[in-house]
Amino acid sequence: MSRLAIIAGGGSLPLKIAAAHPEALFVAINGAGVTPPDGVETADATYEKFGDLFRKLRAAGVTDVVMAGGVARPVLNPARFDTKTMMLAPRFLKAMQGGDDQILRTVVAVFEEAGFAVRGAYELLPELTTPAGRLAGKKPSAKDLADIDRAVGILTALGPEDVGQGAVVDGGLCLGIETVQGTDAMLDFVARTPPKLRRGGGVLVKAPKPGQDLRVDMPAVGPATVEAAAAAGLSGIVIAAGRVLLLDRAVVTEACASRGLFLLAKEF
Repeated sequence: MSRLAIIAGGGSLPLKIAAAHPEALFVAINGAGVTPPDGVETADATYEKFGDLFRKLRAAGVTDVVMAGGVARPVLNPARFDTKTMMLAPRFLKAMQGGDDQILRTVVAVFEEAGFAVRGAYELLPELTTPAGRLAGKKPSAKDLADIDRAVGILTALGPEDVGQGAVVDGGLCLGIETVQGTDAMLDFVARTPPKLRRGGGVLVKAPKPGQDLRVDMPAVGPATVEAAAAAGLSGIVIAAGRVLLLDRAVVTEACASRGLFLLAKEF
């Protein structure tokens, strides 16, 4: 019989999964800032003790894991490594020289080699993804559609370099590319762009990188993204249909409508 463990980073996603799967073991990663919900079995873990984590998972009867929530690159102290982590250290150090996708692929491989099946949040909460269609707001203009195509082209070109799950384009000009600092930092940068470089409006496009493992790093849009996009003076938000998590959908769609933003799910 299978049992799920939620390897929890920050944000609301781990809590949503726990609410839908109360039988799961909730594993709080030190430093992620997540508070386990009441009434669920919990365990603590650190990036420096993978051997200890695997023992806890096996003792709890865990067969499947889902990695959910935001996680910053950890600062590791080799003096605290257990034996398993010491053995894995060369692989992790090599992966950390690359992008986030390389790190996450290494982590997935380590869990799978330990005998655990890695699940995606979208498998456990399929309602968080959406098919193609306009979800909120006005119909995009011809300028918006051209900006969407331009942003998709930029993300497609950068994807093989393990850069970018989001881009902002206004009047054909790229105003921002999402890097390791995240979507909010990009949108804040766009908001501070001088008016002489703006054409009026602009779109945010969120999509996974080509070949990205969506089980552990599916892009997400939540209420904070809408607020930041509105503050940046954008006209709308576009997400890859079926490949981006839409957190708090009712709140997101209402926020887009009330702030004059369109929200579009598009296949590309």
